[in-house]
Amino acid sequence: MDIATARRWGREQLQLSPTPELDADCMLRSILGCDKTFLLFHRETLLTDAQERRFRDSVTARRTGLPVAYITGHKEFFGYDFAVSRAVLIPKPDTELLVENAIHAIQEKHASASALTLCDMCTGSGCVGLSILRACADGGIVPPGLTLADISEDALAVARQNLRSLVPPALQGRVTIVRSNLFAAVSASFDIIVANPPYIPAQEVAVLLQDGRGEPVLALDGDVDEHGCPTQEGDGLGLMRALVPQAAQHLRSGGVLVIEAGEYNAEATERLFRAAGFSDTRIHRDLSGQLRDVYGVWQGA
Repeated sequence: MDIATARRWGREQLQLSPTPELDADCMLRSILGCDKTFLLFHRETLLTDAQERRFRDSVTARRTGLPVAYITGHKEFFGYDFAVSRAVLIPKPDTELLVENAIHAIQEKHASASALTLCDMCTGSGCVGLSILRACADGGIVPPGLTLADISEDALAVARQNLRSLVPPALQGRVTIVRSNLFAAVSASFDIIVANPPYIPAQEVAVLLQDGRGEPVLALDGDVDEHGCPTQEGDGLGLMRALVPQAAQHLRSGGVLVIEAGEYNAEATERLFRAAGFSDTRIHRDLSGQLRDVYGVWQGA
């Protein structure tokens, strides 16, 4: 099978996918270790037997609904190539807004402070915190000291892999990775806390996962408390009710909290911010106009 035949066969097999050509090309590029230009200009290049088997297996997996990112083990986010596994959520373009808002807060705070600290709670693959760190370094902004925290050791293993592959050795010493149930194992205080916690109601999670996407329920289901016990409200705010006041206890005066809560719970999460004592609260919309992130400033108890 040559590249042209593989691309055509892949497209035909993936007609039920919203993006059959893109899916086939992404998986083929991952297997061959090449870019799109190579596929276009080397149409007659033959795949090895091993490459053809991997491609056929990948297409079969995609037909079951498994996302391309889990098949290839990679996903681009904020311009960086992140490793992913089924232990973590696949980074979504909408979550890039969380990175942008954190960077904006860092830029504002650098007018009055030079050594900032930031915590990425419920970090998963580390895509939010590490993107903030890299973007600051790449943009000439002093990178913050960064703590990546998550309850899942499997997720933290992915975050460590991304730290090694994406962050220059000179910056890696600025990063602390800790396994923690929210802030239970975190003692430090921070200038900025960002989080993309589970915030989807359990009933909605069950519907979402029917398409075979295979993302971890632990990272989606917001109807649990900080102890992992199901909550009765069914509104997806179980973990958020614990996260927001705990974050307040770990912010310095004037510190900023930014949480992704999505269209499901942005307005309710803003009310939690206010109830916990945050000021200057606001909701940011993503590029599609959906409610996405909640922002607040902690002035101290």
